[in-house]
Amino acid sequence: MCAQAAVNQQEISFAPLFERLRQTFATGRTRELSWRLDQLERLHLLLVEQEKALLEALHADSGKPEIEGYIGEISFVKEEIRYVRKRLHKWVRPERTATPLVLQPGRSVIRREPYGCTMIIGAWNYPVHLTLGPLVAAISAGNCTLVKPSEIAPNSSRILAELLPRYLDAEATVVVEGGVPETTALLALDWDLILYTGNGNVARIVMEAAAKHLTPVILELGGKSPCIVDETADLDTAARRIAWGKFFNAGQTCIAPDYLLVHETRKEALIEKLRATIRTFFGEDPKRSPDYGRIINERHYHRLMGLIEADRDKVVTGGEGEEETRYIAPTILADVAADAPVMQEEIFGPILPVLPITDLDAAIRFVVDRPKPLALYLFSEEEANQEKVLSRTSSGAACVNAVMYHAANPNLPFGGVGSSGMGAYHGRHGFEAFSHRKAVLERSSAIDPSFLYPPYTDRVKRWLKRLL
Repeated sequence: MCAQAAVNQQEISFAPLFERLRQTFATGRTRELSWRLDQLERLHLLLVEQEKALLEALHADSGKPEIEGYIGEISFVKEEIRYVRKRLHKWVRPERTATPLVLQPGRSVIRREPYGCTMIIGAWNYPVHLTLGPLVAAISAGNCTLVKPSEIAPNSSRILAELLPRYLDAEATVVVEGGVPETTALLALDWDLILYTGNGNVARIVMEAAAKHLTPVILELGGKSPCIVDETADLDTAARRIAWGKFFNAGQTCIAPDYLLVHETRKEALIEKLRATIRTFFGEDPKRSPDYGRIINERHYHRLMGLIEADRDKVVTGGEGEEETRYIAPTILADVAADAPVMQEEIFGPILPVLPITDLDAAIRFVVDRPKPLALYLFSEEEANQEKVLSRTSSGAACVNAVMYHAANPNLPFGGVGSSGMGAYHGRHGFEAFSHRKAVLERSSAIDPSFLYPPYTDRVKRWLKRLL
């Protein structure tokens, strides 16, 4: 198996593969700190030595610009590895905690232990980042892991299947390529933990399969992440940051601002600044820009163009598409109705609807009346407004006067709430997510009060009731 680039369903059934992972975990070697650090170092080496091959695969899948592939995929995982390796020796130590007086003499600790055999189901929009990022967490906690890259990004899936067994312990980390049949077969196995990144419909299938084995899940989903711009916002800064976040990776980012709620007195000015910013970023013809990506496949291309066509009269910039190259121009829709098609689903593309609001309360009502998003963004210079939005809305994460930056901070948990997901990872949060926290209480054998044991006299009962 060590020389095997990937495991294919036609070559080997998944039950024997799963059993091999179980046997590897039973040896105990993945629990050793030295093994974890070595595997993380090797994963970092993979990213350094194979950077060119990975960037080429990313570009082949979605036309991802080289710099976006580096910033959003490779550099992100490299930094995560550096952060974790530097601190892991502290995280694995047993954590001393208090012991109540009635349990003295005693010592209480929390020990982190790996779950065992885990599965990571990656996503197509960031096929390196959203596959290897969770793998960093799984390795740091000492697990054996099966990696299932997204078949929608076939070139990235193939290169990961080739490289991971070459660099990592191939008895502890394996790759399975494939689509729905392979994933369905894998989900039937009794995993100790499953992490899935993708959409809510598939997440329900994953959760249903996991429930049969009472397997815990981490679900990294999405949703319509709102961006509120109030009357105090710095529009120049807001336009640059919103346009960057929305059109990075051609809008195919789970935490991209999905739509704008803009104070009615600032709407026209912000739209003009957004249009100017798009020209500054990508030139008069974004199709010719080396810094602008493409849509992942024809199905998503036609879905997105359908959303534009449904509100063609609302287009104030962009709106053009080219089916052959799956290009869709950065597009802004003004004065979109709340019941418009573009407002009924996560856009996941370079389309930015703008909805005017009368005041901040109206924006908050709009947000809380809808499913909880993965992220929420607010542009405001008024501290009271910032606190109002943060305290009255619920989202997986939030940024004030920024978009998407929270995902780059390994000190912050990354995850959703409600329909945008459950569980979180990144940094120590990933280590904790892939670890079971085992409570351990140790007592001395020298002191063993007899009143704790039957038979209980009336006097002992009264005394115990006062004590406890």
